[in-house]
Amino acid sequence: MLSPEMLLGQRYRLRERIAVGGMGEVWRAEDTVLERTVAVKAMLPSLLSEPGFTQRFTAEAKTVAALTHPHIVNVHDFGNADLPSGETTAYLVMEFVEGKSLADLIAERGRIDARELMPIIAATAEALHHAHVHGVIHRDIKPGNILVRDRDGRAVLTDFGIARSGASGDLTQTGAVMGTASYIAPEQAEGTGVLPASDMYSLGVVAFHGL
Repeated sequence: MLSPEMLLGQRYRLRERIAVGGMGEVWRAEDTVLERTVAVKAMLPSLLSEPGFTQRFTAEAKTVAALTHPHIVNVHDFGNADLPSGETTAYLVMEFVEGKSLADLIAERGRIDARELMPIIAATAEALHHAHVHGVIHRDIKPGNILVRDRDGRAVLTDFGIARSGASGDLTQTGAVMGTASYIAPEQAEGTGVLPASDMYSLGVVAFHGL
């Protein structure tokens, strides 16, 4: 779909693919206007024609852009771009976090010392509290969505792609099971409804996994 040196939105020069997920790809890119490194999340073109995917992607941009917090990834821009293949992709431009995900750290070490892990968990809890106060439930808390900066060890919560906002509750209805099976709360697995406490349950599972 995407390739190095491709220019999205006549502004963002793709440099390196850093992740691939169910909705699309994440790239390290250069903002050619502000001359800074950013992360670009691009939706798979094949999903654009499916009901709900474009709406969810757009909602992610609006959801995260409205959440200003030191432990939540910053959103800079959003748009659509035509690709050389003739397809169209929607993209989200975020701050680039120089570091690794908590999943990467667990995979490398097997376990994380509690003195290092607990500040990461506490910071993520603060981020979730901020999101919950603003009516947003993340719904997919897992080690892969918690980034840890190399520079200072600060945790940054990312990937609100399946988040539910009180202002747009129709995006994910009761009965729809979304999230990562190993970490979701019982009520989320049953599809009976998701609460802020569901995020906190998932965070507890993350802590257990890390230890």
